[in-house]
Amino acid sequence: MNRRTLLRTAAATVVVTACGSPAATPGGTATKSPSPSATASSAPATKATVELVKGGMFAFTLRPDKAPKTVANFARKSRAGDYDGTTFHRVVAEFVAQGGDPLSKTLPAGDLRLGSGGGQQETELSDLPFDKGAVGIARGTDIKISNDSQFYVCLDAAPHLNGQYTNFGQIANGMDVVLGIKVGDKIKTIKVE
Repeated sequence: MNRRTLLRTAAATVVVTACGSPAATPGGTATKSPSPSATASSAPATKATVELVKGGMFAFTLRPDKAPKTVANFARKSRAGDYDGTTFHRVVAEFVAQGGDPLSKTLPAGDLRLGSGGGQQETELSDLPFDKGAVGIARGTDIKISNDSQFYVCLDAAPHLNGQYTNFGQIANGMDVVLGIKVGDKIKTIKVE
């Protein structure tokens, strides 16, 4: 195995670990989720604003041109209040702040089952780079299948994620708030427009 392959394998292992394993608990990412339904608006969502319970907000542009199914699903879940009360269950300095696991509404911070909740959706790979502030979707070991709930924000550039995960947004404002996220911080609400 050459050095490049070894480094990529190591990086992918770190990301899979950081994003949770689909085999961590029964019904985790292995469960089926309904396909995103059409929203009242025919235009795709283009912006999301996340408000934290502790105070502070951050907003990101959505990229329906690069990840239409992911954006539609995220918008549907946000409008339904599915993210309200979920926590950021994983924060890795200079890498990602990850949240949106539905299990985080009831499980305490640090519970080993966190990171395994949510259903499945198709991965939508694109040419968008995982630069600082990129917003992506967690997945397990199968590159074709992503989680339908858990998302993360890159705290720094993470080029090893390029072409490996769905990138569906970019922080537009509030990166200082994102950088201040701690494990257990709760999402009050996510508004999409």
